[in-house]
Amino acid sequence: MDKIAILGAGGFGREVKMLIDQINQKNKKYKFIGYFDDGFEKGALVNGYPVLGGINDINEVTDALSIVAAIGLPSLKKKLIGKITNPLISYATLIHPNVFIGADEVSIGEGTIVCANVIVTVNINIGKHVILNLSCTVGHDTNIGDYSSFMPSVNISGEVNIMEEVYVGTGAKIINQLDIGAGTIVGAGAVVSKTLPAHCTAVGIPAKPIKFHDK
Repeated sequence: MDKIAILGAGGFGREVKMLIDQINQKNKKYKFIGYFDDGFEKGALVNGYPVLGGINDINEVTDALSIVAAIGLPSLKKKLIGKITNPLISYATLIHPNVFIGADEVSIGEGTIVCANVIVTVNINIGKHVILNLSCTVGHDTNIGDYSSFMPSVNISGEVNIMEEVYVGTGAKIINQLDIGAGTIVGAGAVVSKTLPAHCTAVGIPAKPIKFHDK
């Protein structure tokens, strides 16, 4: 069994621990050893498992260890992963056993988390360290950039191009044949019916940019 730890000991981190447990029920693949999180005291217990330290402690690990980043905010997720320099660290790709993934031309990058009841169809490219939370759907010929995060029940139609570090809130819908620029935030419940530029926050039905933010 591969030793695995979770970067992020908050609510989603605890849900990712549950996902690891559910994977192990089908195939005993991982031995969970605890969490890394700079926001918690080292040695604290989270649902009975220890906080092993922060980023600096990851870089001091002396045995092979898989890490998965349970961090929803794309920019923070990218920043923290960028601080991990230990060559003994690898990144686990976690896919819930009941996820439906098409057999034709689907690629999923390292460190990506695919939660229960997600559907990924065909001819889809999902980058590294992406989160597809509960009950998301991804339609054909869609590309999803690294570090992007999709909260529960997001529906992505076919032929959508989503750049790096995009965050999409719970229940949002993205209509087919659109582009979403890097670093953009889509609000919960929004319906994206037109292409969105980079580094904006878009909300509403239809979704419209309400502000722009720094890279």
